[in-house]
Amino acid sequence: MDVGADEFEQNLPLLQELVLGADFVGLDIEFTGLRSNLSHPEQISLFDLPSEWYLKTRQSIQQFTICQIGLSVFSSIEGESNKYVAHSYNFFLFPTTFGILDSEFSFQASSVQFLNQYGFDYNKFLKNGIPYMNEEQEKKIKQNILTGNWKVRSSLDKDQIKVVIHEVTRWLDLAEEGDWMTLPGITGFQAFEVQLVLRQALPDIWTVLRDEGVIVKKVSREHRWYLENTSCDRESCWKEKILLSARGFSVFFQMLVKAQKPLVGHNMMMDLLHLHEKFFRPLPESYDQFKLNIHNLFPVLIDTKNVTKDIWKVTDETLGELNFPRVSNLSEVYEVLNSDSNPTKNSGPEIIHASKCEKYVETKYPHEAAYDAFLCGSVLLKVAHLLLWRVHGAGSVPEPCFPLYLDALAPYVNQVNLIRAGVPKINFSGPDHPSTRPPILILSVRRWPGVTEQQVYHKFQNLCKFDVRRLTRSQFLLLTNKFKDARSVLKEYRRHPTLQVSLYRYWRHSPDINCVLRVCGIVTTWALVAFLLGRPSP
Repeated sequence: MDVGADEFEQNLPLLQELVLGADFVGLDIEFTGLRSNLSHPEQISLFDLPSEWYLKTRQSIQQFTICQIGLSVFSSIEGESNKYVAHSYNFFLFPTTFGILDSEFSFQASSVQFLNQYGFDYNKFLKNGIPYMNEEQEKKIKQNILTGNWKVRSSLDKDQIKVVIHEVTRWLDLAEEGDWMTLPGITGFQAFEVQLVLRQALPDIWTVLRDEGVIVKKVSREHRWYLENTSCDRESCWKEKILLSARGFSVFFQMLVKAQKPLVGHNMMMDLLHLHEKFFRPLPESYDQFKLNIHNLFPVLIDTKNVTKDIWKVTDETLGELNFPRVSNLSEVYEVLNSDSNPTKNSGPEIIHASKCEKYVETKYPHEAAYDAFLCGSVLLKVAHLLLWRVHGAGSVPEPCFPLYLDALAPYVNQVNLIRAGVPKINFSGPDHPSTRPPILILSVRRWPGVTEQQVYHKFQNLCKFDVRRLTRSQFLLLTNKFKDARSVLKEYRRHPTLQVSLYRYWRHSPDINCVLRVCGIVTTWALVAFLLGRPSP
C-alpha cells in the first residue's frame, strides 16, 4: 500500500495499532544517493576500521536523503499454527519545508537511474512526500511556532499565500457577514500555516479546515473575539497541530521506537545511519556514541544479509551437508529459501498478505521499499525455521513460534553486515568482533618509477580485486575479502622479478618501525664509537 502526505495522518492510528501488536517489523529504505564522490582519496576500503568507515560514510548520509521507506509489519495469527500476516506499506517522504527549515540534498545520477529502472514514482516523492524532521530541527521549529517568531521562507509557499490572501481579500469586499468561501487543494500542515496567516492578516474572518479544503467565513470582530476565546480551535491548539503535521513521519518513527519491536533489514547499515540522521539526531562524530544511540532506539536488530551469509553451507551430524547456492541479493535469497534446496520448504511458516496490502501476492516489485521489507521479514522467518530444524532435527522440531525463532537467531542479533571495511559486521550490543578478513599482502615494486595505487589496482584486477594502499614509494599494501584470491596472488607473484608479493608483517615492514630501528641503530653505533674512543690508552 502506497502512503503519501495526503493519506498519512488518517492511517497513523492504524499503523500504531499494527506496530504495537506485531512480532517484528521488516524495513527497507531507498535513497537519492549512496556514496559521495567515490573518486575521492578518502573513499572507503577494506583497510578501514569500523570507526574510520563510519566517519567517511557519515558525510554521504548528510548529503543525500530518503525518498521512500518500506515497512512490513509481521504478526502471528492467533489460533493458527506458525502462520503470519504481513501489512506492507510504502511511505514516500520529502523533507519538511517550513519557516526556517529548508533542507538541501543531492541526487546521485546512478541512484536515480537505478530506481527509475524499477519504476520508482518520483512524482509521489516530490509532490506528495510525507514531511519529517529530527529532534534538533523539531526543537528549533517548535520554539519559533509557539513564540510566534516564524516566517514563511519558501518562495513557493510565499507565492501561494500571496495568491490566497489576494483571493480572500477580493471576496471580502463583496461578502456579507456569515458568507463563506472554500480554498481547495491546500492540505497537510500547509493548510494550518495558510489559516494562521489569514487570521493574522484579516481581523474579520474565521477559518475552518474541512475535507474539501480551507473554509473562510466572514464574521464580525465581536464574533471573532468570541471564537478566539471559546473555540476548541484556538490559535494555541493550531500551533500544536502545525507542529504535529510538520513532524510528519517522525511521529510514526517515535511510535516505532517506543514499541521496541525487533527491526529486520537486509544489509541495513545505511538504513540505520539514515534513520538516526533524519528522524533522531544528526549523526555524532563518535562512532561509539552512534552505536549506543542505535542500540537504545532499537534494542533488537537482525540483518538477514549477515544471517544468510553465515548459513549457506551448513553441516550437521544428523542432517548432513546442506548446499545452498551462494547468493547475496535479497530477491535471490528469497527464491532459494522457497526452492527445493531448502529442506524445510514445506514445513516452514506460512505467510499471507493482509487485505489492502495484496499488491505483492502475484507480482514481484524488486527494489520497491515495501516489497523488499516484506522479503526481509519472510527470509527471517524461513531462515529461523531452518536454524530451528538444524538444532532439533527433522523429527523433533517443537511447535514453532516467534520467541523460539528469536532464540535460534540469538547469535545474529545486533550483528549488522558491513560492506567494504576491515571487519565484516558491526556489533551494536558490545565491542566489534576482530577481523576475519584474509591477511594483508605487501607488494614490492621494482623498475616501475612513479607507479600509483590506481595502476597497481588495474595490474591485478584481471586476476582478482584488491584494495590498494601505498606504504612507501615502492611498496603497496593489498587487501581482499577472499582467501582464495590472496593465496592465488601469493602463488603467482611471490618470486616475480618486478612485482614481488609476500605476507605483510608489521614489525618487519612498517616504515615507522623501520625508522625507529634505524634511529636505534645509529644511536647504538655512536654510543659504541664514543665508548671506544673514550677508553683510556693501556
